[in-house]
Amino acid sequence: MVKISITTSRRTEWVPVTRAIQRALEGGAAWDGLVHVHSPHTTAGVTVNEQADPDVAADMEKAFAKLIPWNAGYAHAEGNSAAHIQTALVGTSVLVPVKAGRLAMGTWQGIFLCEFDGPRTRELWLTPVKEA
Repeated sequence: MVKISITTSRRTEWVPVTRAIQRALEGGAAWDGLVHVHSPHTTAGVTVNEQADPDVAADMEKAFAKLIPWNAGYAHAEGNSAAHIQTALVGTSVLVPVKAGRLAMGTWQGIFLCEFDGPRTRELWLTPVKEA
């Protein structure tokens, strides 16, 4: 497993991490398979979405804020229930194909760390699953 660190700057922020993940996978023989990208946090998720237009990530941030407002009378004493709910909707991991050591994704696709309780320093855990 390879761990990478991502620093966020806002409470809610969709951070493009495709390049950081690709850099972390380089340095060995080219291989085919998958990479499992996992966020070990309960208030930050991982997803694949359009990365070519930054307005998409901004729109996602706005939509999540409307769907799950920060202050809605939640019982959780820590005060960050909205972040837990948003993470549950996004999920904490994705599987991405790898071909010849490179992430194999659609033209517009990118991988995002979805911060819902920042700013913080987060980890992503990358587990290569190589074809036999």
